Amino acid sequence: MIAVIGLIVGVVAGLVLEPTVPAALQPYLPIAVVAALDALFGGLRAVLDGLFDDRVFLVSFLSNVVVAALIVFLGDQLGVGSQLSTGVVVVLGIRIFSNVAAIRRHLFKA
Repeated sequence: MIAVIGLIVGVVAGLVLEPTVPAALQPYLPIAVVAALDALFGGLRAVLDGLFDDRVFLVSFLSNVVVAALIVFLGDQLGVGSQLSTGVVVVLGIRIFSNVAAIRRHLFKA
């Protein structure tokens, strides 16, 4: 219940305060969001499978975001930022869809 309240407070604060992202960090935000969604769906799948561990979720969440941002940063430094960004989105997208498929199979038994 605390997580739901925190989510609601965060969404309301974001809508009211309308934060801006500095231009230097804008290339990393979409990648961080996709990495966070991957961890979120992985956590939901673990809850449904009865295997959820809050420490594993927290480490997964943080490491996904940090590693994805580092890959994009490295790509920017090498001059191939868009290609590495695409690669990160593809890999994380595949993981998200496989987790969603497992969640669907668990919920609908299909």
